[in-house]
Amino acid sequence: MASKSILVTGCSAGGLGDALALALALSQAKHHVFATARAPSKIPEELSRLENVTCLALDVADASSVAAALKAVVAEGRGLDILINNAGVGYTMPVLDVNIDKAKQVYETNVWGVLRTVQAFADLLIASKGRVVTMSSVGPLVHTPWIAAYTSSKAAVNVFAETLRLELAPLGVSVLTIMAGVIDSKFHANDPFTLPADSRYAPIQDMIAGWASGASKPKGCSAEQFAQQVMKDVLHPGPGGMIYRGPHSSWIAAMAHYGPASMTDLAMSVGQGLKELKASVDANGAAVEVPK
Repeated sequence: MASKSILVTGCSAGGLGDALALALALSQAKHHVFATARAPSKIPEELSRLENVTCLALDVADASSVAAALKAVVAEGRGLDILINNAGVGYTMPVLDVNIDKAKQVYETNVWGVLRTVQAFADLLIASKGRVVTMSSVGPLVHTPWIAAYTSSKAAVNVFAETLRLELAPLGVSVLTIMAGVIDSKFHANDPFTLPADSRYAPIQDMIAGWASGASKPKGCSAEQFAQQVMKDVLHPGPGGMIYRGPHSSWIAAMAHYGPASMTDLAMSVGQGLKELKASVDANGAAVEVPK
């Protein structure tokens, strides 16, 4: 396979972007990788020291940062064959307690950041008949408590990506959306969790905190394993579309599409603390003391 010019957003150490950028740079084709992060100092040395890697500052939520990154890529003179939209942020909070300003920040990165970056690099991708790859999640297919702000942002970006697939096809650019299953990474480290003092969910705060930290989620694969699994998908010149990769992705997709809603709700509610919450409130929703 010929070497390609690839830009990856969100390459801070310990995440999927870091693992994917490294796998692409070390592949037999020795692709040239533009590894980007809001703070380039957070890109691991193992990646940044490679001769075929260019590290750039890129905050997808900042239009001036995206414009500066585009200018730097153009100056390299390599063009751009593949754009990988990986940068993202999480937010765990019951819907009643969601801070709307913070939820807007989630959308600013996870939705508008993707759109902003695609629009900025579109000319380069059209010139190369390239590929847009967006890292998404199977989360929007089901309704998991506590992470509605995050999963709804992924649902929105899925619609943008799939529509973009149709609109870019006549221009020779393919669009791939990877619906990821459970990946063990440092993603949750950037999502500190604290309930408001008056939250109705205070009786199960510790259980929600377990999901916020990633400690309570099902066992997944490492970021490095996932990167190896999706390499061919990323590099393939095919038409794109939505694909499911990683632990639990296939059965979640099947359950969401074919299973009864009651079964899906039950599966998504197990271990979330909803039963414990019900036992801790009275008929008016006020907290009561639960017998030990």
